Amino acid sequence: MIPYSTQDISEADIQAVVKTLKSGWITQGPAIERFEVVLAKAAGTKYAVALNSGTAALHAAYFAAGVKKGDEVIVPALTFAATGNAALYLGARPVFADVDPETGNMRISDARKAITKKTKVLVPVDYAGRPVDLRAFKTLARKHTLVLIADAAQSLGARFRGRPAASGADMSIFSFHPVKSITTGEGGAVVTDNPEYARLVRLFRSHGITKDAGHLKNKKEGGWYMEQQALGYNYRMPDINAALGESQLRRLKSFITKRAAAARHYDTLLKNIPSLMLPAQDSVTNRSAWHLYPVRVDAKKRRAVFDYLRSRGIGVQVHHIPVHTHPHYQKLGYKKGSCPNAERFYATAISIPLFPRITLRQQQYIARELKKSLKI
Repeated sequence: MIPYSTQDISEADIQAVVKTLKSGWITQGPAIERFEVVLAKAAGTKYAVALNSGTAALHAAYFAAGVKKGDEVIVPALTFAATGNAALYLGARPVFADVDPETGNMRISDARKAITKKTKVLVPVDYAGRPVDLRAFKTLARKHTLVLIADAAQSLGARFRGRPAASGADMSIFSFHPVKSITTGEGGAVVTDNPEYARLVRLFRSHGITKDAGHLKNKKEGGWYMEQQALGYNYRMPDINAALGESQLRRLKSFITKRAAAARHYDTLLKNIPSLMLPAQDSVTNRSAWHLYPVRVDAKKRRAVFDYLRSRGIGVQVHHIPVHTHPHYQKLGYKKGSCPNAERFYATAISIPLFPRITLRQQQYIARELKKSLKI
């Protein structure tokens, strides 16, 4: 089966993990700080805080933004459930905005419609690795005194107007799941230019406990002392994962270049097919990380196309089920039909395999079989 995506592990990655295992530091050691330093540089921010998943990063970022019970967090309907779930964890209400029918990204117009007096945070998502215009979202956020958090789980390595795509938000989050731009096995991070946000995320990732003498409330205790200042979680990333991430970051540019080249091959192999819509292409200002290559087919044929391609050893997938349509969210009172563009996008989307080591021969086979499936 050709997977829709997969990790790319080199001998250097393996040796980086082995070296850390032999160092005596398995967790809470120097590999974390090294990874955070190089990640912040790659993200174009001053600070990076590593956590053990992208979901943990969302939860921590929302906490740092002050999200609490009664607040509203605006997220696009077309995203992985974690973007909304992290608001629920803090007692807030996710408000789902519709998306652009072509790119799948949340639009300014739909975000604007969703703002109320209860809105605390605005969270655009870079669907499939294609960055949103954070400058426009920041203007909207500042107008309404909102915190702007970019869910860049799928877009590490993307660029917008020559800058790292996630560098324009108050905070941005990344995921390092095996199918993402780089992997740490499981992992995530929050990046920011704001030292207070970085401090709060660090606090939250370790039970809400700090040993930082400069921030202790009780300054009379000895060198053993630590204190819990908030209700946090154990969201720490182990050193062995950070070592893998640091090694992987050395190849980030290469990974993105290879993904973009594969996307261009698909553009050529699949052009001029009336019953097939291809994803938006890169432009001078917008360079996708190409996390996914989602094609669009007739909704009535999508299941048949999906099943046929799977039967031919092609591991297609669908991204994403609109969050408000999940049974859990239906129980909370969310209604189908409230985000029609997201729902139509989902009904027609199929992600075909795309990863750095995919071969042209594999892509040619996928294209041939996809064309056959459209004739079923």
